[in-house]
Amino acid sequence: MTVTPDLHSLSRVATVGPRRRPEPAALFALLKPVTWFPPMWAYLCGVVSSGVSPLHAPWLVGLGVLLAGPIVCGMSQAANDWCDRHVDAINEPHRPIPSGRVPGRWGLWVALAMSGLALVVGWQLGPWGFGATVVGVLAAWAYSAEPVRLKRSGWWGPGLVGLSYESLPWFTGAAVLATGAPRFEVVIVALLYGLGAHGIMTLNDFKALEGDRQTGVRSLPVVLGPERAARVASWGMALPQVAVILLLFAWGAPWHAWFITIALFLQVAAMQRLMTDPRRLAPWFQGPGVGLYVAGMMIAAFALRGLG
Repeated sequence: MTVTPDLHSLSRVATVGPRRRPEPAALFALLKPVTWFPPMWAYLCGVVSSGVSPLHAPWLVGLGVLLAGPIVCGMSQAANDWCDRHVDAINEPHRPIPSGRVPGRWGLWVALAMSGLALVVGWQLGPWGFGATVVGVLAAWAYSAEPVRLKRSGWWGPGLVGLSYESLPWFTGAAVLATGAPRFEVVIVALLYGLGAHGIMTLNDFKALEGDRQTGVRSLPVVLGPERAARVASWGMALPQVAVILLLFAWGAPWHAWFITIALFLQVAAMQRLMTDPRRLAPWFQGPGVGLYVAGMMIAAFALRGLG
């Protein structure tokens, strides 16, 4: 049977070139909404730990959550995808930039525009909020962009992200509500949870193992191998939580310390399963392991509130 070509369809296909404008859905995907939760949650932990009622200035709470999640975290994701477009072409070619759904330099323009927006919004949170916003924007570009590109290191890169996702927004939430420097106890606990997030970020690197290896990114799964990297990540998550537990006992908050202990034991059980096949189970661990970790953060925040 002879098939007659549809000349109209052929001419239409021939005139369609590379996309010149991004798809709206692809722009939204570029900001990775699923990643917004950790810094938003950490900011709320800071608000709780400050000892100041959120009803005292609800607009500062709402604006800070918006800044920490969709704006600063979304900006960091856009910057990372732009700087990682060659790696993503190997690991995840379906992503907005390598797939062509966000063409040309649109990814870069979005990241730069949102960096400016972050600074404008951060200014509304007062000097402490603005200062923290400046640090967050600089950290996002230092992680992804040349010539610094701390992402190349499996130690410095996850460490910077952990501090930026957990410690910095926690500190910001506490400082903005208190309109001043947070208490020593708040700073220490926020720092410990940020350090523990190094392990979470290391496990997140498992999904980019092949592309990282081919492009010279020395993530811990590449340098140490999946098994040793998963072990380091697990210890990295657990030890800061042990420190938080001991501090809460010392500061007179035993019930909160016991609840975090229970959450840690459940994480250890999940870590034991993770060790049976780290490469396959790393995405699974993000559910129970990370969920229990961030639950402990809020328990610690209420403990600090009581101390205040």
